[in-house]
Amino acid sequence: MSITVNLYYTGANGNARRFAEEMERTGIAKRIRAEEGNLKYEYFIPLVDPETVLLIDSWEDQEAIDRHHASPMMKEIAELREKYDLHMTAERYVSDTNGIPQKDSEFIRQ
Repeated sequence: MSITVNLYYTGANGNARRFAEEMERTGIAKRIRAEEGNLKYEYFIPLVDPETVLLIDSWEDQEAIDRHHASPMMKEIAELREKYDLHMTAERYVSDTNGIPQKDSEFIRQ
């Protein structure tokens, strides 16, 4: 059972994008991707809101998330969020261990 958290970082004047760019440029994002249990750590910019950046953050299980939250990187991330004056909302999803149902698969073009 994997856990995915969608984090929406919202700022003003392009600050959310600058935050994500600094996370990539400084290697913090790369270090997170290398953590044990990390499955995905990717930033996206929603077309309907260019002042928001979406982070899709997936982990093998809660224990992996807990290790990540206990890591020194969380202080670095918090400092960057403050630097760019970002506000956040979060959505949390737990994977369906049965996979995508056949009825839904019919709508996915391979």
